[in-house]
Amino acid sequence: MSNGAYTRSEFPTTSFHRTFSVGKSDRVYGALKYNSHPAIKPVVQISKLHLCKPLIRAIDSSNFKDEYAMSQRVTYRYYVGRKAMFDSDFKKAEECLSFAFRNCLRTCQKNKRMILIYLLPVKMLLGHMPAIQLLRKYDLMQFADVTKAVSEGNLRLLTEALTTHETFFTRCGIFLILEKLKIITYRNLFKKVYLLLRTHQLSLDAFLVALKFMGVEDADIEEVNCIVANLIYMV
Repeated sequence: MSNGAYTRSEFPTTSFHRTFSVGKSDRVYGALKYNSHPAIKPVVQISKLHLCKPLIRAIDSSNFKDEYAMSQRVTYRYYVGRKAMFDSDFKKAEECLSFAFRNCLRTCQKNKRMILIYLLPVKMLLGHMPAIQLLRKYDLMQFADVTKAVSEGNLRLLTEALTTHETFFTRCGIFLILEKLKIITYRNLFKKVYLLLRTHQLSLDAFLVALKFMGVEDADIEEVNCIVANLIYMV
């Protein structure tokens, strides 16, 4: 808060920050072991992710990180994975969220669905599209047209899918993450152009025609050039 006071959600993490400044004794780590997850959870929920860094560093450097019960380790990896996703560290996010999903009990369908809401965008940004059967099983068909659009390089469908389910994606905090899929959709569209023309020298005009065909009416050569430059940078 601007007046220097802390909200109820921020206070647990702030208390740990003060504890770290005192020292790193076994007693401190003992307290951390049993209270770190309650501190991380509200911080992630209020989107003040920078407050998590000291907690995560302390846990990862501690000797007891493997002593947690599996349920606690799943919870921890889930929140660290979410933080990594918002930091655009998608490989770390995939590692943490995949661990959480794999080790979450099969009977906890609601929790596995919650993990997938964040794991799916990360996987897609890394080029791995989810199977439709998985989306049906966990009632996440909001991702179906997004997946189809990215795979097909269909910019029009991607825009429609994001607009249709904007409320759901925004509520989950992943709308802006999913918008990053546009560059991968461009890549798949341009790949189709290459496969169609079968030449190692492609004119930017060919890409421009493809964009206009997909409903990007205001596209011009400069925009195509920028997109291609970004795609080259991604390689």
